[in-house]
Amino acid sequence: MLISKSKNTVFIWSLILSILLIFPVLAIGQSKIKTKKATLEKPQYRNLLKEAGYSQAAIDKKLEKAYYDIFEGPNRVYFEEGDSLGYVSDVKNKDARTEGMSYGMMVAVQLNKKDVFDRLWRWSVKYMQHQDGPREGYFAWSVNPQTKKQNSAGSASDGELYYITSLLFASNKWGNDTGIHYYKEARRILDAMWKKDGTGNIYNLINTEHKQISFVPEGNGYNWTDPSYHLPAFYEIWALYAKDGHEDFYKECAVVSRDFLHKACHPKTGLTADYAKFNGEPHSTSWMPAAFRFDSWRVPMNIAMDYTWYGKDKKWQEEYAARFQDFLRSKGLDTYVDQFNVDGSTPDFILQAGPVKKLRHSIGLVSTAAAASLVNPDKRSMDFVHAIWNVKLEPYEDGYFDPYYDGLLYLFSLMHLSGKYQIITLTAK
Repeated sequence: MLISKSKNTVFIWSLILSILLIFPVLAIGQSKIKTKKATLEKPQYRNLLKEAGYSQAAIDKKLEKAYYDIFEGPNRVYFEEGDSLGYVSDVKNKDARTEGMSYGMMVAVQLNKKDVFDRLWRWSVKYMQHQDGPREGYFAWSVNPQTKKQNSAGSASDGELYYITSLLFASNKWGNDTGIHYYKEARRILDAMWKKDGTGNIYNLINTEHKQISFVPEGNGYNWTDPSYHLPAFYEIWALYAKDGHEDFYKECAVVSRDFLHKACHPKTGLTADYAKFNGEPHSTSWMPAAFRFDSWRVPMNIAMDYTWYGKDKKWQEEYAARFQDFLRSKGLDTYVDQFNVDGSTPDFILQAGPVKKLRHSIGLVSTAAAASLVNPDKRSMDFVHAIWNVKLEPYEDGYFDPYYDGLLYLFSLMHLSGKYQIITLTAK
């Protein structure tokens, strides 16, 4: 018995020793797997312009000129007031819009232009943000920059979406002790949003039943949406950095938004209508029949951002980008126009841009179509990258020029294509 016990003891200790020797190897292997997985999940900000054959020096120069043209040059859309204010103007419509103001802030935080960011935010708070009443915390979407009078007190939901995200990025990038507490300002909008329950006909920016952004957060506009407002990547940012107790809701909104885009994008052309029902069907209004127009130009750029930042819907997004670019190619790479019915036919109603009603090969769409090349695995998609490189932000032959909308989409797309439009993570202070 003693001998038997002794043999068992030796066997057991040998087994334990073997496990101890093997375990570190397994642990190291598992660690490598986890590290590899984490590396793969981290966004890879491709410089597609460099992949297309352009030098880094030329790319930097192109991006600097685009910023100069829009924010500093003779045809700029950014204007400073006094020592601390500034605004972005839709010059052809002679107003300042939350769309342009918040876009300007996103450009500024991405390119580290803190003074521009702060000026735009102060102007937004002073002249656009409602300080009391049912709309408290929200912004008037259009203001006359000369008289400072609000052209419309109501909000366009995408403006608030960009304000919140750019403020969270500013908080992460610059901290909150340099004159503006960016995080508190972002939270003020979000906290105000969650208090909107229909009182005074004002609602949450997000239709809480459908978990989709509303066209406008008031009246009947709360009951339908705009595909170009769907930015699932932004909801992921809110879930990470807003810390307002609604993290699970925002994550759900990102999932729902991606699913919505599957339904809203035409299965053959990839086109979306400017406005849509929550089930993705095109939505006509009293002022405009449903079609792919100016708002919808932003959809490919938004999908490219979500693809790069989070990559949670890659298969569908790649198929979408291929469909979308193939459709435009079929209409002539250098000649496709800027408005279509979602099936690709020519609409009867042409939406005018400012005083001009005309179909044209618009710089804004050329730009966002190029951003879709970040998603399309087809090597031919580089044709669209070369197209944005060769386009010039200057008046057309007939004199029409839109440095505001065309210009901002051009700059955004160059930032995406050069890897300069990134998630701004929280850095240790």
